[in-house]
Amino acid sequence: MPDPQQHVGGDRYALGRVIGDGSQGTTFEAVDKRDGKLVAIKRFQIKGAESWKSVELAQREAEVLATLDHELLPAHLGHFDEGGCLYLVMEKLEGTPLSEWRRSQAFGVGQCLRFLADAAIILDYLHNRPVPVIHRDIKPSNVFLRADGRHALIDFGAVRASLKPAGGSTVVGTFGYMAPEQFQGRALPVSDVYSVGATALSLLTNTEPEDLPHRGLAIDVTASLGSGVPKWLVQVLIQMLAPNPDERAARILPLIEGELKSAPSHRSSPADPPRQESPGDPDGARPRSQLRRRRGWLSWHHRKSRAYGNSDARLELLPGLVRTLFIVGIQVGMTIAQITVVVFLQVILPTLLTLMAAVTTPNLRGAATTLRLAGKQGSASLGDARERWIQQLRREGDLDEEQQTSADRDRVRVVDTTAEDAKEAEARNSNPGNHRRS
Repeated sequence: MPDPQQHVGGDRYALGRVIGDGSQGTTFEAVDKRDGKLVAIKRFQIKGAESWKSVELAQREAEVLATLDHELLPAHLGHFDEGGCLYLVMEKLEGTPLSEWRRSQAFGVGQCLRFLADAAIILDYLHNRPVPVIHRDIKPSNVFLRADGRHALIDFGAVRASLKPAGGSTVVGTFGYMAPEQFQGRALPVSDVYSVGATALSLLTNTEPEDLPHRGLAIDVTASLGSGVPKWLVQVLIQMLAPNPDERAARILPLIEGELKSAPSHRSSPADPPRQESPGDPDGARPRSQLRRRRGWLSWHHRKSRAYGNSDARLELLPGLVRTLFIVGIQVGMTIAQITVVVFLQVILPTLLTLMAAVTTPNLRGAATTLRLAGKQGSASLGDARERWIQQLRREGDLDEEQQTSADRDRVRVVDTTAEDAKEAEARNSNPGNHRRS
């Protein structure tokens, strides 16, 4: 932490306390000595930077922010080079990041509608510019709830001021909040729509997106929210969180226009009034911090049964004992295959690539992230196939509940918590002022 009397910008700015510290830079509260106003100054270490990519992102953030002028974005006040550092001077916003605000407040439906409305306005402004601006890292810690109840989008450290539909080698964003196409280095306006949807769902459930029930790559919105949320909001989030960008909603505003017309002004207050608990809505009536995180990302209980296979595959011709052993063997085999995919693609191989990246090339870290995503998709696909097969057997009378193995009732999730992966995630995903909190 610098001396509170340290001055930069030709002695114009007096740096004060640190209000944000991340891998891309450190943000200070500062005083503009010309008018005595408080500002926020983000400092990037250019000289001796670990990689050219961090320098490029810092310069891009300053250049892009200088072109933006919107009430829901921090105003750019200037940027300059000094002493081997790049300094970005911005308006100091008064408010609270949603990542901190939700610790003591319940994020209700009304608050969610206000957030979606403000996000719709911001994204329309960014995406409809002559050169579309894509934020790429929207998450609770990058959304500021102001005193007037409006939501401002901050931290453009991952911004891209151009479309990149073909993909690339650089993966930028926060796992869980970033759209699937971002794992391929693709940057599209609908990627921001996905991140807003993931942010809203995380705030409503008080759960990180990767910990919510999934169906393949898609977050199971219905299972995540339960019965205490209006159907219109469930449908809005489903359209925003479609894993295929071609099937995802391109804009947020058309999805919520009807609700905005019938609801009170979404700018009136920053929080919803407390709701009374009712037997029909036990979860929605309590603060989100008290909810049980009971929904796993491969939860058996929240999946719909679908037929798999055809009538030619029936086992009616096999003797009873042989048929039973065959069914159990298939279940065990598919369970072992699912666990093997998780262990190798989500733990062993990514860990090896991460260790190799530490001594060879950092690009291998992106490959490690891609492998984890592939492992998650493969495991989910195997689980879906096994479930559909079991449901088909039940309909045809070849399987009773007792024949289902314990592995089918309790899905296994393997989480890699090595120190190297933790450092990698922090270096890639942290932002000035607000680290992701679990």
